[in-house]
Amino acid sequence: MVEKLSLVGPLLFAVTVVGLLLWGAHWFLIKRHSDLGNERLFSRQLIMLGLTLLGILVLIFALPIRDSSRNQLTGLVGILLSGMFAFSSTTAISNLVAGVLLRITKPFRVGDFIRIGDHFGRVSDRGLFDTEMQTETRELIALPNAYCISHPVTTVRSSGTIISASLSLGYDLDHRQIESLLLEAALACGLLEPFVHILELGNFSVTYRVSGLLEEPKRLISARSNLYACVLDTLHSHSIEIVSPSFMNQRRVEESAKIIPSTKAVAAVENVESSAEDVVFDKAEQAEQLESEKRDVMQQIEQMESTLNEAANGEDKKARQDALAGMKERLKSLNAEPAAPVPENGNAEPNATPRGGSSDRNM
Repeated sequence: MVEKLSLVGPLLFAVTVVGLLLWGAHWFLIKRHSDLGNERLFSRQLIMLGLTLLGILVLIFALPIRDSSRNQLTGLVGILLSGMFAFSSTTAISNLVAGVLLRITKPFRVGDFIRIGDHFGRVSDRGLFDTEMQTETRELIALPNAYCISHPVTTVRSSGTIISASLSLGYDLDHRQIESLLLEAALACGLLEPFVHILELGNFSVTYRVSGLLEEPKRLISARSNLYACVLDTLHSHSIEIVSPSFMNQRRVEESAKIIPSTKAVAAVENVESSAEDVVFDKAEQAEQLESEKRDVMQQIEQMESTLNEAANGEDKKARQDALAGMKERLKSLNAEPAAPVPENGNAEPNATPRGGSSDRNM
């Protein structure tokens, strides 16, 4: 009994020391940097997880117990960790491991347009256990990292993407004329290197697809709509009907009449500078700009630190030190930037978690 009581003091001391050290590490790595966001806190959270496991092992080896008991405790910890990883497919460990894999493989980053299963939108945040996406309806969807790993991910390249429009026209129209007009429409809406494919020779119509390179993928939704509008305007302006060959109209019309809407002048809406993407992907855009600016400032700080030692003593070195201090303050203020506003409409489902999806990779 006396021997057991004599172990209580060292045990409490060891637990207190390890607990204080872990608390201090948590404050130093995470607590005082809570404004960094999930993307930049991810590596710190992993370090804290490793320190916690290390603290448990240190606590076991610091206990004044027999070697046999110490080995039993070490084996118990190993069994618990093995069990956690063994059952990770149904626990949070799977999302944690998937988050690490996403950081290693880097299939996408904040601000990218991605499609995962049935979900399409822009990445607005990347966390320890999930990836947040902002959809075309401005909703925020939290996709578990394990879901992102187990489903094909389609990412729109930041250097540009191909957008397309398909339509069917009758056999009475010369395909060379149609191809020329579709290329004209693609160029009119600002696409680069357009091309036209004949997709199908159907029983009643020919299916065409016009495509072109969009250099600014952030305007993907608006650019696709503009392409459709330009196709309509170009074909109609050359008296090309865009109707089904089996089209029937009960009105009596002359044989030479064309089913083309009249081109009446429409008053332009003034002082409209925003686009659909500005409203829909506000949080994703703000998150991307913030991360990009942080990377630029960190690169400038590294360059300044590398050239600081080369400066001669005196006013030149003092000026460089002041500039470096200013850049560090700028980085600190960027880290303190508040998160993007969350949509307040009633249809938003910030924490909607998918239960499945297809592997369609068509954008």
